[in-house]
Amino acid sequence: MRSISLLAAALLMSAGVSMAAQDAAPSAAMALPKAPPGAMVSILSPKDGATVGQEVTVKFGVEGIALKPAGDATPNSGHHHLLIDAKELPPLSAPIPNDATHKHYGKAQTEDTIHLEPGTHTLQLDYGDTAHMQFDPPIVSKKITVTVK
Repeated sequence: MRSISLLAAALLMSAGVSMAAQDAAPSAAMALPKAPPGAMVSILSPKDGATVGQEVTVKFGVEGIALKPAGDATPNSGHHHLLIDAKELPPLSAPIPNDATHKHYGKAQTEDTIHLEPGTHTLQLDYGDTAHMQFDPPIVSKKITVTVK
């Protein structure tokens, strides 16, 4: 009898974890946070068309929206994500990925030194909310191109 009770408790706990994970996962029906009027981000340096070394310090600018770390749910706030050689923005229905093409700055950083291989690269900022979701409309910088020597 005791083993049946333990099994039932384990099943209930796993079902609860599964349901909590489903609740945390964004869905296509989930409303994106509204971008405050005039909110914008920019890459302050390097400049578009610059020739740089393999270690590149990228400085981020933000206006019209608060800069807060991931997990801080203050309204009208978020943090930077740097898109490196991204062909297009990530899908709006899911959090911004965290991979080699999409770097997260969830501690509210305003710059980073990144390593790029020689060649031509594009850089673009994509501002995300507390849960790394894009805003509606997306708050993105102009895409810049740099040449690495």
